[in-house]
Amino acid sequence: MKTNAARLLDKLGITYEILNYEVDPDDLAAESTAQKVGLPPEQVFKTLVVRGDQTGICFAVLPGNAHLDLKALARISGNRKIETVPLKEVQPLTGYIRGGVTALASKKSYPTYVDETATLFEQITVSGGMRGMLILLNPSDYLSAVNGIVGAIVQD
Repeated sequence: MKTNAARLLDKLGITYEILNYEVDPDDLAAESTAQKVGLPPEQVFKTLVVRGDQTGICFAVLPGNAHLDLKALARISGNRKIETVPLKEVQPLTGYIRGGVTALASKKSYPTYVDETATLFEQITVSGGMRGMLILLNPSDYLSAVNGIVGAIVQD
C-alpha cells in the first residue's frame, strides 16, 4: 500500500524501503517499533508536532529512544518558547494520527528540525504516514525531501 509519504518520495526520485510491522494500539512507543523491525531505537526516528511562539507549527524529528529538548529546539528555530501540540490537534494540523505522523507529505509543509544524530547513520527510518509502516532511507535524502534543518535537539 502506498501512502502520500511514499508517493512523495517516488515523485522526488528518492530510493527507500517500506518496513511493515504489527501495531499494538496500546504501545505506540518508538522503542517498541524499533524492536519489531529489528533496528536499534536510535535509528528509528519519531516525529513530534510542536508549536513555537514565533514560528508556529513545526516538526521535531528525533531518535526513538531520545527526549526532545524544548529549549534547544526553541533556540535553533528562533523561538523564545516551544511546546508540544496537544494530541487532539495533531491530525487536523498534519493529516496524520499518533503513531503515523511524518513530515513527508503532511497536510501543510511545516519547518522540520531533525536531530543531528540522523547523519551518523547510512539509513534511518521515519513513519510512512500510517501506523504499522516505516520508511527506511538515507538521512540526506530525508533531509532533502522535508527541507530539514539539522541540529542538536535532544536532551543529554
